[in-house]
Amino acid sequence: MLDIIIHLLLAILMPPLLLGVIVKTKAAFAGRVGAPLLQPYYDIARLLRKGSVFSDTTTWVFRAGPVVTLAATAVAALLVPLGNHPAPVSFAGDMILFAYLFGLARFFTTVAALDTGSSFEGMGAAREVTFSCLAEPTLFFALITLARMSGSLSLTPMLTHATVADWLTAGASLLLLVGALFLVLLVENCRIPFDDPTTHLELTMIHEVMVLDHSGPAFGLILYGAALKLFVLGAFFMNVALPVRTGNTLADWGIFVASMLVLAVAVGVVESVMARLRLIRIPQLLVAATILSAFAMLLILR
Repeated sequence: MLDIIIHLLLAILMPPLLLGVIVKTKAAFAGRVGAPLLQPYYDIARLLRKGSVFSDTTTWVFRAGPVVTLAATAVAALLVPLGNHPAPVSFAGDMILFAYLFGLARFFTTVAALDTGSSFEGMGAAREVTFSCLAEPTLFFALITLARMSGSLSLTPMLTHATVADWLTAGASLLLLVGALFLVLLVENCRIPFDDPTTHLELTMIHEVMVLDHSGPAFGLILYGAALKLFVLGAFFMNVALPVRTGNTLADWGIFVASMLVLAVAVGVVESVMARLRLIRIPQLLVAATILSAFAMLLILR
């Protein structure tokens, strides 16, 4: 019961902190002080206190988009183990539900953007769906690889099975898998080099252009949902990349929190040293991620 409570508290409270760490890291690289570490919390709280403005052209789909997206991401957070601790919800085949919960969230985000009737938001929705179609094979190849290694179709044994010994015996496969999953982490969270979450150029925006018409609490839910998605996919990634098991409950929780903060710093470093790719180059990088995960699967299946 204690593990479940800690899992829920981390899933609720930690996601905005990751965004703050990323912003602080980018500010340090630019030689600036940057916004406070807790600024994402302030922004979400401020938006939740404001009123919302809805266009006359929108329907219930536009209002349901942020709610369904956050709800689907929250359910996905219950399926992923954090560190060496089992997820609150676990059953055979939950890896399929995990993948399609993000598909459901993306569907409602894009249809909410299309519901506005804006050509710019429609453009962003088309790009978002295109990139997700190229990223999903990578995720499924990774799930197949982890399922073969663990002998289970449930995320908890799949992600808690990996150990340091596995890196010694199947290091090549895991290395390819980590590289592919990191690219999926960046593209699914609309980070550089795939997208720039701070851009204001409408012709280059992808995810941000889809939420231009949202305001007040709806936009607050979108920001929190984006932070939660980064947390969930980050936890998935770190279970594979850093399978450290101490046997001590508190130590394992501490290692998980520290690893997530290190991951946020790594994302900030990538965004500080790289520029956003041209749109025609993004599919090529996503195909490369799929090839990496496919080779990882072949090495495990052979």
